[in-house]
Amino acid sequence: MSLSFEWGPTKACFDPKSPPIHLSDVPEKAARIDFVLHDLDAPDFHHGGGSLRYHGRAEVPYGAFRYKGPCPPEGTRHTYELVATAHGAGGEVLATAMARQPYSRP
Repeated sequence: MSLSFEWGPTKACFDPKSPPIHLSDVPEKAARIDFVLHDLDAPDFHHGGGSLRYHGRAEVPYGAFRYKGPCPPEGTRHTYELVATAHGAGGEVLATAMARQPYSRP
């Protein structure tokens, strides 16, 4: 499984809407995908994530789940890692994928 994402319409400082996400090679038996965002430059800050039923679609639209969006200090750039975990109908982990994107705040 793999994923990619772009910030798209995400606004600085805790935009509660998830970014647009593209998934590929998701296991056939996936029933749910959990997403968690990590700030690699501020690992103690918890951005949270969301859980979505998986219906075979590669695109997860902007705002599909709620979380605390990127908010690096003014004038800095942080690197964020989005982790997706696919689960089967019984909750078993089928696959995990991650992608990183920088986010700068002027």
